[in-house]
Amino acid sequence: MPLEATQLVDDVMRKWPATIRVFLDHRMRCVGCPIACFHTIDDACREHGADCVAFMADLRAIVAREEARACTSPD
Repeated sequence: MPLEATQLVDDVMRKWPATIRVFLDHRMRCVGCPIACFHTIDDACREHGADCVAFMADLRAIVAREEARACTSPD
């Protein structure tokens, strides 16, 4: 499933743990937040005043890197 702004923050961080760094780099303290399981990425961007387009680009870059790494790692 591709990464979308409608996905829940908690789901994204659990599926792709490397994305946690992106949240922190954008000063979004979603890690450990009790609302992360209810907020979508779009909600979080709006709450934190973040540019959702730029944030999604950063998230997608990390996800692509992680998925490429998973495809090339030996079983």
